[in-house]
Amino acid sequence: MPNQLSIPFKKTYIVPIRQAVREYILHHHSDTHPDAYRWDIGHWEKLRAEATSGGIHIDRVGVLLSYHAQLVFILTKFPADIGLEIPYAPAFNSSALPETLKNLVYERAAVLFNLAALYSQLGSAEDRSTPHGLKQAIKFYQNAAGTLNYLHEHVLPQLHASTSPDDPPVEIGNAFIKSLEYLMLAQAQECVWQRAVMDNYKNGLIAKLAAKVASFYGAAVMHVKDSVPSVKHLFAQHWVPHMETKQYHFLAAAQFRKSLEDLEAHRYGEEIARLTEAQVLAKKGYDIGRRSGVAQAVQQDIKSLLDIIQKNVSRAERDNDLIYHQDVPPASALPSIAEVAMAQPLIDPGLQDPKNVVGKDGVIFGELLGYGARLAIEIYNDRKRNWVDEEIRDRSRHLDDALASARERLNLPAALDALERPIGLPPSLIKKAEEVRLESGPERIDTYIRDVQALAQHVSSLLDEAMDVLDQEADEDEALRERGQPLPERLPSLEANQGLVAKEKQYQTVLDQARESDALVRQKWEEWEESIAQLTWPEEELEASIPSSTVDLGRRGGSTAADPTRIHARALRTLLEQLEDLSKARADIVARVDRLAASDDITQRVAKAASAMEQWVNVQPAMFEDILDEELSKYDKFRVQLEENGQQQEALLQSLQERHAQFVSSRKEDAAVKERELALQSLDLAYHKYREIVRNLEEGQKFYNDFSALLSEFRATCKDYAAARREEASALTRAMDSLALSNTSALAPQARDSITADAQQAPCSSPGGRVSVAGEVAVAVAPEVPEEPVQNIRPRAALDLPPPDSDDWETMALPPAPSQARKPENTRRVTRSGQKAR
Repeated sequence: MPNQLSIPFKKTYIVPIRQAVREYILHHHSDTHPDAYRWDIGHWEKLRAEATSGGIHIDRVGVLLSYHAQLVFILTKFPADIGLEIPYAPAFNSSALPETLKNLVYERAAVLFNLAALYSQLGSAEDRSTPHGLKQAIKFYQNAAGTLNYLHEHVLPQLHASTSPDDPPVEIGNAFIKSLEYLMLAQAQECVWQRAVMDNYKNGLIAKLAAKVASFYGAAVMHVKDSVPSVKHLFAQHWVPHMETKQYHFLAAAQFRKSLEDLEAHRYGEEIARLTEAQVLAKKGYDIGRRSGVAQAVQQDIKSLLDIIQKNVSRAERDNDLIYHQDVPPASALPSIAEVAMAQPLIDPGLQDPKNVVGKDGVIFGELLGYGARLAIEIYNDRKRNWVDEEIRDRSRHLDDALASARERLNLPAALDALERPIGLPPSLIKKAEEVRLESGPERIDTYIRDVQALAQHVSSLLDEAMDVLDQEADEDEALRERGQPLPERLPSLEANQGLVAKEKQYQTVLDQARESDALVRQKWEEWEESIAQLTWPEEELEASIPSSTVDLGRRGGSTAADPTRIHARALRTLLEQLEDLSKARADIVARVDRLAASDDITQRVAKAASAMEQWVNVQPAMFEDILDEELSKYDKFRVQLEENGQQQEALLQSLQERHAQFVSSRKEDAAVKERELALQSLDLAYHKYREIVRNLEEGQKFYNDFSALLSEFRATCKDYAAARREEASALTRAMDSLALSNTSALAPQARDSITADAQQAPCSSPGGRVSVAGEVAVAVAPEVPEEPVQNIRPRAALDLPPPDSDDWETMALPPAPSQARKPENTRRVTRSGQKAR
C-alpha cells in the first residue's frame, strides 16, 4: 500500500445542457435562434462527456484542460446561472447525495478539482523507488498543487460571488482546497527529500528538506482544524491522522538528520538533545497513526524511524557518558532547523492561457453576443427608461399638475366662460365633453376597475399558492420528524425557508400598499362619478344643466373698450392660451422622446465594440461606459427644452395670478354669474379628474402585470425548493432504511453467537472442557464425555423460548393475544380520524 495520498475524483451525472441552453437563448437573445447553435451545444455535451468519463491516464489532462478552456469562454457568453442544474457528489463519498448548483462557475471549479485529482493520482501511481519515477511524481504533485492554487485564487472568488452567502458550496471552499494544495506540496517535497536520501546528500541539507516537508503537512492540518465552519468531515476518516503522522515523522526525521550532522561536527551534547527530541516526535506520530488506523506503510515508515532513533539514542548516551562528557542542552535551546523549499505550485500553461488548448474546432458560441455586452445593453435600456421617466415624464407631469392646480385655485377658465358666454357651453368644454363621450368614460373606468381588481386577486392568489407550497412542505417535514426519523443533517423547514418567507413578507407589504392605492382611486371615482358621467350627456342636455346669466359685458354701463373687467378678461384668456400652448409643447416633447426611445437600439454598436476586444477577455459592462454615456447624451436636448418650458410656465403663472387679482377686484358680484361659474368649473374639474383616474388605473394595470410575473417566478422558486426538500427527505429516508437493514444484518450473527454461547455453557463448566465452532453451528466437546452432554443441550430460540416438550410452558408468562395488542393502535387511528373530522 502506498504511503502517500491521492485525491479522489468528484463524481457527476448527465445534465440537460441542450434544453437549458436552448431555453436561455430563446428567452434572452431575441436577435437569434437556438437552432443556429446546434453544433455548439452538441460539442459542449461531447466535451463534458469526455471530461467526466473517469480513468487515470496522462492523456486525460489535455481533455480536462480543453474542457476548462471552453468553460472559460462560455462564461464570457453566458451568465453563471442559465437554469442548468449541475450535480457533483462529494469527493470522499461518491455514493452520497450530490451537491447541485445552477452555476457554470461551479462546473468550472469541479473540473479544476478533478484535474488536480488526476495529477495527484498520476503522481501516486509513479514508481518512487527510481530517480525517474521520483522526478515524475514531483512534477505531478506540483501540478496538482498549482491547479488547486489556481482554483483557489481565480475561480473560488467568482464562485462565491455568484452564489448565495447563506448557501455556499459545501466542499469546494477555501479551507478545503487550501489544505489539499499544501498536502500536494508536502508530498512533492517528500519526493525531493527521498531523492536527496537516495543520492546521499549531506545530512544538514536532508534535515532542511525534511523540515519543509513537515511544514507543508502542518499547514495542511492547520487549514483543516482551524477552518470555520469545520471541513474535517469532508475528508476520509484516515486522511487528517495521516497528515498529522507524516508531520511528526518528518519533524523527527529533520532532528535525526541534524543530529547526524552534529555527530560529524563533534557536537555530542546537541546530538543527544536532537535525538531525544526526535524520539519524542516520532513516538507521538506513531501513536497517532496506530490509534487512527492510518495505512500500514505509513505506520511502518515511522516505526522504522523510531527504532533507528532509539538505537542512536542509546549509542549516543553511552558514548557521551563514557567518553565525551558534554552537556546536553534542553530542546528549547537548540538552534532551529532552516527550511529549504524545493516544491512549489506549478500552474499548467493551459490554465494561464486557455486559448492555447482549445483545439482545432475552436471556441463554441463564438458568434453569440457576450453576456457582458448584452448586460451592458440591458443596463443602457434601464438607464434610458429611468432617465425618460424621471427627467421627462415626471417633470412634464409635475408642470401639468402645477398648471391644473393654479387654474383650479383661480377658477379659470370657468370664470371667464361664465362672463363671456352667459348662455350655452364654452367651446373648450364642448370639446372635453365630446372626448369623454367618445371614450365612453364611465364604462371605461368601470372596466379598468374590474380589471385591476381581478389582477389584484390573481396576484394575491399567486402569493397564497406560494405560501401554501411552503406550508405543505413544512407539514411534511414535521410529519417526518414526528415519525421519529433521525434527520441530523436536515434543517427544519422553519430555518430552511427563512429566505423565502422574508421575501414573501416584502411582497405582501408591497401588495398591501397597492391595495391602499387602489382604494384611493376607487374613492376618487365615487366622488367624481356623477360629474364625469354628466360630461357624457348629449350637448343639449349638458347645456340645459348649466345655469345661464343675463350679464352681458358689452352692455355693462359705458364703453366696452374701456371696461376694466373686459380688459382683464381678455388678458386672462390670452395667458391661458399661452399656457395651453406650453402644455401642448410639453406633450410633444414627451411624444418625441418616446418615439426616440422606442427606436433606440445600441446592440450593433456594442456588438462592434465587443468584437474589437480580445476574444478571451471576460467582457464586463463597465467596459462600455463611454458608449452608454454618449448614447444617453442625445436625450439631454429634451431635458433642456423641458426646463425652458417650465421657466416660461412659471413666469406666465405669475402674470396669470396678478391679472386674476385685478380681474376679481374690477368685476361686480352677480349670483347668476357665480352659479354658472361654479357649474362650469365643476365640469372642467371633472374632465381633469377623469384623465387622472384613467392614468392611475393604467398604472395599476401595468404594476399588477409586472408583479404577477415576479410572483410567478417566486411561486416556481417555492415549488423547486419544496421538490428539492422532498427529494432530500426521500433520499435520507432511503439511506436510513438501508442503514437499519445493514444493522439488522449485523445483529443476526450476534444472535447466533448468543445461541452458541447458551449451548456452550454446560460443557465449558466442566474442567478441561473446550469448545470448537465450525461454520455457524456450535458443538460442545468434553474430553471424557463426548456424546451425552451434547444430547441434553437444546439451543434456545431468539425469543428465549423453552423446547416444545419442556414443562416450563406451564409456568411461563405468555405474550398478550393479537387482538389485545392491536386494540390501542385502533384507538389511536380513530383518534386521528376524529381530529380530521373535527
